[in-house]
This record gives sequence, C-alpha cells and structure tokens, in this order.
Amino acid sequence: MTEQEREEWGYVAYWMNNEGFHYCFKQYSNFSEIKDEKFHELREQYIEISNSLEKYITDKNNIYEEGE
Repeated sequence: MTEQEREEWGYVAYWMNNEGFHYCFKQYSNFSEIKDEKFHELREQYIEISNSLEKYITDKNNIYEEGE
C-alpha cells in the first residue's frame, strides 16, 4: 500500500467513524478519490439496499396508515 492509499483509506475511516456509517456512505461523499473498484461496488450496493429497505418500510407504513 502506498502512502497516498494509506492516507485515502484513513480519510474514509475518519469520516465513517465521525459521521456515522450510513451518513458517510449515503450522503457525505462518493469518495471519488478512492480508486478501489470493490470499494465502490460495495458502497453502491449498500446505498441501493438501504434505499430499498427505506422504501419497503415507508410503503408498509403507508398501507398501515391508510387502513386505519
């Protein structure tokens, strides 16, 4: 690992720990400076899954509220 890569991963870890995991990856940054394909693949999957879960919960709640 190069010194630059070490700094980049330290940057990601810093924001993840200080802003919270979800906010860090969903709203804070897309971390375009990180050149690791697997990282971006997993980050994008996480965002997609969290969006799907949020929609599922919202839809279920709307059905419940409409039924009252």
